[in-house]
Amino acid sequence: MAVSHLEEVPAKAGRRGVWGWMLFDWAAQPFFTVVTTFIFGPYFVSRLTADPVSAQTAWSNMATISSLIIAILSPVLGSIADQSGPRKPWIAFFALVKITCVSALWFAAPGSPIIWPMIFMILASIAAEFSTVFNDSMMPRLVGRDEVGRISNIAWGLGYLGGMVVLIAVVTLLAANPQTGRTLIGLPPLFGLDPHQGEDARITGPIAGLWYLVFILPMFFFTPDAAKGLPMAQAVRAGLSELAGTLTDLRRRIGIAKFLVARMLYQDGVNGLLILGGAFAAGMFGWATIEIGIYGIILNVVAIFSCLLAGRLDRHLGSKIMVVISLVLLIVATIGIVSTGPGFVFFGLLPLSQEDAGGLFGTAAEKAYILFGLLIGIAFGPVQASSRSYLARSIEPSESGRYFGIYAFSGRATSFLATLLFSMVTYASGSARLGMATLIIFLAAGLLLLLATPYPADRRR
Repeated sequence: MAVSHLEEVPAKAGRRGVWGWMLFDWAAQPFFTVVTTFIFGPYFVSRLTADPVSAQTAWSNMATISSLIIAILSPVLGSIADQSGPRKPWIAFFALVKITCVSALWFAAPGSPIIWPMIFMILASIAAEFSTVFNDSMMPRLVGRDEVGRISNIAWGLGYLGGMVVLIAVVTLLAANPQTGRTLIGLPPLFGLDPHQGEDARITGPIAGLWYLVFILPMFFFTPDAAKGLPMAQAVRAGLSELAGTLTDLRRRIGIAKFLVARMLYQDGVNGLLILGGAFAAGMFGWATIEIGIYGIILNVVAIFSCLLAGRLDRHLGSKIMVVISLVLLIVATIGIVSTGPGFVFFGLLPLSQEDAGGLFGTAAEKAYILFGLLIGIAFGPVQASSRSYLARSIEPSESGRYFGIYAFSGRATSFLATLLFSMVTYASGSARLGMATLIIFLAAGLLLLLATPYPADRRR
């Protein structure tokens, strides 16, 4: 494997530097929470067009295209960054792309062509993921290995808190009930937003962009970056050579290779739950923005406390055990979700009353769905945060860019299979429930391979 041109020993960051790095997740998460999962995504599926099934397929196709591009380019960009040095210029460039594209979602009015919001979402998703690759690769230089699990989980918890703050603001101040014209707390929506025109959902794009712009600034101001490396032209050549050497070296670093493949499989299932979960609930129960928003708030509250607890447990039990526990919970939750429908749970083995008590989540099936959602809230933060610290404990800081690029690849390389399989099964069967059930395959396969993976993953230690 080629030798890095950068220093091998990181200079540890001070308290402000670590907090600046952790605030990146706080800044980035509202895009995933209010745009991708709980507000704009369900709006795209249920209200942008008159055909929810076709819109669900289009949303899944958007995720598939994004994942393919991310999978191909993440390792390449990570390797180049290892040679060029600083990560902040890369983050700044992709931040500009992301902020521009999410702001343009405001123009996705009902009845307008869906091709434009699809393109904007593809570009925003790619930019968001690439920014995360470069931010994650800074982590091994900030603290010692015994602390990476703690700061990774705290950062993830901060992300969920940031997403929840924005989500609460949307459902209490911006999203109005189409029948009453009032928000959840009985106020008319700010800025005169019209729910019949989807403005309560469309505004989440510009809000997520502004939030991201403001809260990534502490990372730029206070978090130390890698030393300047090679000029860009040389960095590209050296980075590609380094990536080729790293891929060859993975044949000897069997533990890391196993971890990356396991993560590739189970992250597909996690991505599917995050991308499709809110839209699936909207289609099944007819939830509007307020119901989806409340559901998201519940999940995020649970996730915040779960990540804080997981940060402590990760330090004492290790990242692998935290990931295993989280995957088991996600599998149980997914089985519960796909087995729930009007009047039944567990595929009809447990009948439920179909009476609607009125108000939010008035049926028994909706309440059961929320209970299974709580398991997702408990697990989907730690499974990702502890996976990040699993890798950070298994590599050297000087190789963090390329390995976190491959890590992003492992999280996206086959994720097009999860969303593509969802689309194919949903289209062929006309049932989104059967499409969602395919996610269990990916979660279970990743869990089985992870159980056979050493910890830390690098067998050379």
